[in-house]
Amino acid sequence: MIQSRAQVTVRYAETDMMGVVYHANYLPWFEVGRTTLLKEIGVPYRRLEEEGFRLPVLEVAARYIRPAVYDDTLEITSTVRERPLLRIRIEYEVRRAEDLLATGNTLHAFVDRDGRPVRPPPWAVELIHKAFA
Repeated sequence: MIQSRAQVTVRYAETDMMGVVYHANYLPWFEVGRTTLLKEIGVPYRRLEEEGFRLPVLEVAARYIRPAVYDDTLEITSTVRERPLLRIRIEYEVRRAEDLLATGNTLHAFVDRDGRPVRPPPWAVELIHKAFA
């Protein structure tokens, strides 16, 4: 299992007329968690993209439990439970201190610049396997 934590602070623009975070704004927070996790294990998106690899979202799911509001400091925990091959599933928890606000997951595929499925680059595979050790 690989796990990472990142923090975000809720901006006013992310809230709706009810003063709570609009539901779609959780997806960019998932992205913050995902990119942080990959960077921490040595597999930054930028390098993947420079080498012609992409990780498009194939599936996304979110479950909202409690609302986040303006100026909350949130922690996004991102977890990869299984070693990826062509696809990678990442699970997310969004918390305000100890309160669980939302959970979710995304499924991504490694593809080339033309959108064809490919195996991740060998250097990334090595670093991902090392992170599971």
